[in-house]
Amino acid sequence: MVVGLGTWSLARAALIILLLPRSLEECGRISVSAPIVHLGDAITASCIINRTCSHLDPESQIVWKLGTELQPGGRQQRLPDGTQESTITLPHLNDSRALLSCCLRWGNSLQILDQAELQAGYPPATPHNLSCLMNLTIESLICQWEPGPDTHLSTNFTLKSFKSRGNCQDQEEAIPDCVPEDGQSRCSIPRKHLRLYQSMGLWVQAENVLGTSVSPQLCLDPMDVVKLEPPTLWALDPSPEVAPPQPGCLQLHWESWKSTQYIDQKCELRHQPQPGGANWTLVGPLPSKTLQHELCGLLPSTAYSLQMRCTRWPLPGHWSDWSPSLELTSAQQAPNVRLDTWWRQRQLDRRTVDMQLFWKPMPVEEDSGQIQGYLVSWRPSGQAGAVPPLCNTTELNCTFHLPSEVREVVLVAYNTAGTSRPTPVVFLESTGPPLGRLHTMARDPHSLWVGWEPPSPRPRGYVIEWGPGPPSPSGSHMTWKMEHNGSIAGTLLQENIRPFQLYEITVTTLYQDTVGPSQRIYAYSQETAPSYTPELHLKHIGKTWAQLEWVPPTPELGRSPLTHYTIFWTNAQGQSFSTILNASSHEFVLPGLEPASLYHVHLMAASQVGATNSTSLTLMTLAPGEFELHIFLGLFGLLLSLICLCVATRFCCRPRKNSLWPSVPDPAHSSLGSWVPSIPAEEIFQLPSLWDTSMPPITKITVLEEEEKKPGPWESHESSGTCGLPALVQAYVLQGDPRASTIQPQTQSGNTDQVLYGQVMGSPSRSGPADYIRCDSTQPLLGDLTPSPKSYENLWFQTSPQRTPEPLVPNQEDDCVFGPLLDFPLLQGLQVHGVEGLGGF
Repeated sequence: MVVGLGTWSLARAALIILLLPRSLEECGRISVSAPIVHLGDAITASCIINRTCSHLDPESQIVWKLGTELQPGGRQQRLPDGTQESTITLPHLNDSRALLSCCLRWGNSLQILDQAELQAGYPPATPHNLSCLMNLTIESLICQWEPGPDTHLSTNFTLKSFKSRGNCQDQEEAIPDCVPEDGQSRCSIPRKHLRLYQSMGLWVQAENVLGTSVSPQLCLDPMDVVKLEPPTLWALDPSPEVAPPQPGCLQLHWESWKSTQYIDQKCELRHQPQPGGANWTLVGPLPSKTLQHELCGLLPSTAYSLQMRCTRWPLPGHWSDWSPSLELTSAQQAPNVRLDTWWRQRQLDRRTVDMQLFWKPMPVEEDSGQIQGYLVSWRPSGQAGAVPPLCNTTELNCTFHLPSEVREVVLVAYNTAGTSRPTPVVFLESTGPPLGRLHTMARDPHSLWVGWEPPSPRPRGYVIEWGPGPPSPSGSHMTWKMEHNGSIAGTLLQENIRPFQLYEITVTTLYQDTVGPSQRIYAYSQETAPSYTPELHLKHIGKTWAQLEWVPPTPELGRSPLTHYTIFWTNAQGQSFSTILNASSHEFVLPGLEPASLYHVHLMAASQVGATNSTSLTLMTLAPGEFELHIFLGLFGLLLSLICLCVATRFCCRPRKNSLWPSVPDPAHSSLGSWVPSIPAEEIFQLPSLWDTSMPPITKITVLEEEEKKPGPWESHESSGTCGLPALVQAYVLQGDPRASTIQPQTQSGNTDQVLYGQVMGSPSRSGPADYIRCDSTQPLLGDLTPSPKSYENLWFQTSPQRTPEPLVPNQEDDCVFGPLLDFPLLQGLQVHGVEGLGGF
């Protein structure tokens, strides 16, 4: 139930909104001071709201709008009768049409109460230039005028008239008004409202809401403003009664319009040569009664366009329009030309000659007459009567046969008016002097200058012939001209000259009774580029060069001579090279090529007017051979040997620093206690026994046998306090590194790095341990023994525990020390060769 009431309330509210605008429109009305005013004038308007509109707010505000723009300045008040009124004044109305609206603010919008359309414009201007014409064909008086500027308002024009006498001062009878069609400024008064040969007054009245204007009055007699229809022109047909027109004349006649045949009139004729472009020439006046006329002074055999117009005469009237054009051709006159002639002859047999005659008409005056054809005739001696012509042609040449003894023919030009003066053609013998030094020069692609040295005596003229040269047939499409001035030294050929075409030019001298021999030359107005480029050929090739050759092209007629060659070559990587050669070259060597490489080569031949390219030549340079490879490897090996020799020399010349074992220092000049081989701690090995066979030999000791002799003072180290060195004692040499496990005993002879360390003595017959002698030592090898010997100290602490070592005490008087070999710290691990009795060692 609640929902139903809510729905009804919404519907009721919508109905009120829909009905509200119509009720508001009935509440107010607009009144204006004038709906149409002058453009730019002020206008006042008021809007009144009825008191019956009770649902409006008493303080409702009225708003004005002109078009779509709000207009301020409205004055609103409540009248005693309870109505509300708003008044506004628009100072300037600048639009020809505008819509003024009275609105009421209703919520957030404007509600229109009433509207009024305003118009603004000008009063009509005075019509002017009123004129009238009497058209006898439609029998109406047609008047037209100029209405003046636009008024922006609806304006009505009316043509008013009346019948009168004299100067239209008195109005006798009014003529019905003539109202033109909308937008028209002309009107026609029918013949039934007119009185011919009687004056009438006419004026135009313009009227709109702002005013009325009247044109000046026009007083006229309808017959005085008659405009005739144009006549119809015709060509005068030939007849026996009428003589044919003279050259440069035309004969014509015309016919007037039927309705104007009773009116006296005069006419004018104008003509214009065809095709158009020239000005019209006016001829007249012509009498109308004759209706025909002969027009002379024209160009012979020329087409003309003619037109005619007429007017009432001698009474006033208007000229008719020009008649439609009539085209006629003026009469011809006999050709008045000079014929230049030239010929060629060919002996067919002993009695007959084949003649080819050429001619050119040269006008003597501007009006030389039209030529319809040419006649070539020959009258045999002693023959009377008409002779058939040799040629009757419209061409400028003719071929015919003549007896060998005939030396002259007659040439005439003719047309329908007659023939020209006969031109005798005399076939002269070629016995005159020739020209000297004939030469040509191209001025432009379409002309050639031909020059010569005039011979002596001076000729009366020259005949110049030119046409396509070889391979075209001789004499085909020949063009010729005649120069009548024998003193000139050249002429310009401009007819039938094309570029890139070879022309054969012939010049013949003309004398009074003979002709000279013809001189011939070939020339081009413009040469073209070479037609082809020589083909490249490979002559020789190597690993880094290639020799190319070509056959130079032969000179061609019409082709500009070569100025140079350009040779291009490109490798497989796209790198391009080029060089320019002179035109006399026919071979070239490509330098700086890569062995076993591919190259593309082409030749370009150039002249002053262009260039052409040859076909491409592809070549590959040679690869290096086996012999060159051996030489290269030999040189490389020699270079490598030299490097090794230099390195070895450098190595031998400096103190040796062997990288395989350390050098043994001289214990006589150094402290042995401070010398320790650079052996890492983890790599120090212990000898379990001096006689361990797995012990790699590092050095050797050779014990020399002593000769059997009586004991000397040095046989026992206990019996003598001093000692001398035996003569047969060999020094031992340190050969290896005790750290190396695979070094075999070697004997190095000539080793310069041997270090004298000590001498070992022994005898095979002696059972005691061998002794050693240390000489030249200023520093003891061993100091006091310690319970824990170092790696360089004596080994007998480990191997001979039963025997108490008894180190020798050095003699203060002698540098020699005698003792067991094991007392020497570096003799551990030595392999002794030669004496097996050194068991105690």
